[in-house]
Amino acid sequence: MGVVSTEPSTSPDPHEVLGYLLKHATLKLTTLTDAALEPLGIDSKDFGVLRVLAHREPASQLQVAQTLGVDRTTMVALLDVLERKGVITRRPDPADRRRNVVSLTDQGLRVYDAAQVAHRQAEDVFLAGVTPTATIQLRRTLRSIVES
Repeated sequence: MGVVSTEPSTSPDPHEVLGYLLKHATLKLTTLTDAALEPLGIDSKDFGVLRVLAHREPASQLQVAQTLGVDRTTMVALLDVLERKGVITRRPDPADRRRNVVSLTDQGLRVYDAAQVAHRQAEDVFLAGVTPTATIQLRRTLRSIVES
């Protein structure tokens, strides 16, 4: 494998620009995951909500929004759709009636379990050309960038 420069590219080729590569990698992954999740009646944004709820039930709408880095208005719209599909329920928090508690329904748990498998398969397709070691390093690198 050749030497990889850490210097910003001066090439006119957009495939040499980090922003272009990240954007198009994200678009490709989203296309793959949305296609894999479509038979379950959800998309990758919905799956993000289900993941948070499956690991932190019950949670407030605001907690889910903050965990995903989504504004409250967008979160309400996402939850409205999931509630209509019977995947989540919302109810007033008995300790604070101003707050809605969100949880997965039994159907939501089944969808989440199936979605985990579908999502993992889509990621495997996305990373098919990358070695397991490089995949681990990619995740570490991206996590470092996101958390810094």
